[in-house]
Amino acid sequence: MLAGLIFATEEAEDRPGTLAATLPFGGMTLLEYQIRLLVGAGAGHVLVAVQRVTPALLAAVSRAGRGGAPVDVVRSAEEAAACLHPLARVLVMADSLVTTDPVIDRMAGEGPEALLITVDSHSPAALERLDAQHCWAGLARVPAERLAEIGAMPEDYDFQSTLLRIVAQAGPLHVKLNLAALRQGHGVERNAAELASRSNAVLAALTERRTSWADRFVMTPIARRVLPWLVSRSVPAWSVELGAALLALIGGGAAASGWVASGLAGVALALMLFATGAAMRALLGQEARARADEAALGVAAAWGVLIAGWRASIADGDLTAMTLALVVIAAAGIAERVPVALRRWWASPAAYLLLLLPFAIAGAVPIGLGLLAIYAFSTLAAAVEASRQEP
Repeated sequence: MLAGLIFATEEAEDRPGTLAATLPFGGMTLLEYQIRLLVGAGAGHVLVAVQRVTPALLAAVSRAGRGGAPVDVVRSAEEAAACLHPLARVLVMADSLVTTDPVIDRMAGEGPEALLITVDSHSPAALERLDAQHCWAGLARVPAERLAEIGAMPEDYDFQSTLLRIVAQAGPLHVKLNLAALRQGHGVERNAAELASRSNAVLAALTERRTSWADRFVMTPIARRVLPWLVSRSVPAWSVELGAALLALIGGGAAASGWVASGLAGVALALMLFATGAAMRALLGQEARARADEAALGVAAAWGVLIAGWRASIADGDLTAMTLALVVIAAAGIAERVPVALRRWWASPAAYLLLLLPFAIAGAVPIGLGLLAIYAFSTLAAAVEASRQEP
């Protein structure tokens, strides 16, 4: 069983009397975000270690506790040990730590005691020095018995530092923090303004869920700019999803009425909103809803391609364009279901619509659909071949 332990004792540097854990982060508090990460990694119980309880902290704990796993506030290692199953493995998160899902998932797996470390003592991730070369980077995987050991000590100890020293002396596995995690915002931050900047780095990382060229060079840069703006203004994810759905319907209607290029442009904007909505859902820990948004993105792209093909068939008086559109959708749908990692040059739902748009502007939709059919089959063939090569 995996449990989580978050330290929330330090005050914000620029807001005296305010716990750093209750500072705003990504449309919630930092503490809520930390709890979301632990629950997303599989923690069935989360403990928040405090020295004093504030109304803001209680409100954050209450909101976070609605996410499924129970969240309890503890004041000492003895209380923490009493709350946990004696055989649980505990993922410990340092006070005011900002990190991302990949780092958490890496530390949450089965295995011996482990410390996340960095060799750069000037890094924002370097909390406490372990030896001449290594510094603790804010995460540890420990057995529940370690908390019981600290609970048996005199009460005049610092919970976080004592736990770190006991684990370090036990010869744990050292897991090195990678550069990608630092670029995505991993580190400790107790300044509200700096935390907002670090929040933007984490939000940017959430927009990079897909890796094809269309997503990376078109969809992701737009979502990266829009997402922090939406989150800072507490715009709900459902409103972004609703706007995307309306844009897709309106764009499809415009294309069906003869305004093919304008209609496809509207559907393309809907895809960008769906991608942004998926990132917002991921930030909130709502992975099922994030996957639903990504699926809706694919449906909206297919809708645009289908309407464009239907309209071109009416204009030409034959079924060539419509047939090509159906072929593109079928091949793309099968390729999406092949269980293999997406390569950069492969097609994606966004790629099909973005490539078709210039042909719609030029009034050559059938030609564009023919090229998309070749692209879709090339992607499908590459995906099938890659799946055969993987063990």
